[in-house]
Amino acid sequence: MPAKREIKKIGIIIKPHAPGVEKILKEIINFLEREKIEYFLEKAAAEKIKVSLGYEREKLPELSEAIIILGGDGTLLSIAPFAARKGIPVIGINLGRLGFLTEIPVSEALPVLDAFLKNKDGFISRRTLLKIKDTSGEDLCLNDVVLHKAALARIIEFLIFINEKEVTRLKGDGLIISSPTGSTAYSLSAGGPIVHPQVETIILTPICPHTLSFRPLLLPASSIIKIKLLTPEEKVYLTIDGQRGRPMEKNATIEIRKSEKELLLVTSPWRSYYELVKEKLGWAE
Repeated sequence: MPAKREIKKIGIIIKPHAPGVEKILKEIINFLEREKIEYFLEKAAAEKIKVSLGYEREKLPELSEAIIILGGDGTLLSIAPFAARKGIPVIGINLGRLGFLTEIPVSEALPVLDAFLKNKDGFISRRTLLKIKDTSGEDLCLNDVVLHKAALARIIEFLIFINEKEVTRLKGDGLIISSPTGSTAYSLSAGGPIVHPQVETIILTPICPHTLSFRPLLLPASSIIKIKLLTPEEKVYLTIDGQRGRPMEKNATIEIRKSEKELLLVTSPWRSYYELVKEKLGWAE
C-alpha cells in the first residue's frame, strides 16, 4: 500500500454562482472532517454555507498544503500564481463550462481526492508558468500573455526580440505568448498548435497578422522574449491569463520567459491528456 500523503491543511475556493456548488462543497467538507484534515474556506465559500470565518482567496496558499477549486478554468487561473509560488498542489473540480484545467468531474471529486491523499506521487502534472516583467513589476501566468488592441479596428505594430536579437515586426490585431498548458486556450482559437503540457516550449501566436506568412512559432523554453510596442495612437492592452490587465504605452517593452516556478496540477488518474483533448475539444473525432 502506498504511504498516505502528509497533507493536513487544505484550502477551498469556489465559483459562487456555479450550479451545484453548495452541495459538492458540503460533501467535500464532510469528507475532510472524516479524514481529520483542517480546511480553510475563502470568503465566498464561507458565505455559501453560512460560516463566519472566511479568508481572502490569495491568502489560502499561505495557510494550506493543497488547494481544492470548485469552479471552472477561470477560477483556477486566478489562484495558480499564488499556489505555484508556494509549491502546493491544486485540485480542480469542474463546475464550469469547458473544464480543461479543472478537469475532474463532480462524480469523481471524492474518489480522486481520496486517491490523491493516499498516493504520495500520484496524479501530479507539473505545469510550466511564464514570468512577465515590465515597468509595473513581475507577474506569473499559467496560460498566456496577450497583447491586443481595443475596440477600434486598426492595426497595431510590435517589434519582437528573442534572446536580445531583433527577429521581426508584427502588424495585426495582437500577439499571444502562451505556455504549453495555454496552447489549448486563446492560442488555439487563433490558429496555434495543440502542445502537450510536458513539452518544453513557449508559443508565439499572432492574432490576425497583416501577412499570411506570419505563422505560429514554437520557441525553446529557455528563450527570453521581448516585445516592444511601436504603435503610438492606438489603445493596446496587456492581459495575463484573462484575469489581470493594463494598458501599454508607445515604446513600452515587456519581457517574457519561462518561470522557475511550476504549478502542481492534480489530474484524474482515469483520464489521459489525449482523452481530455478529445472530450473537451473534439480533437481527431
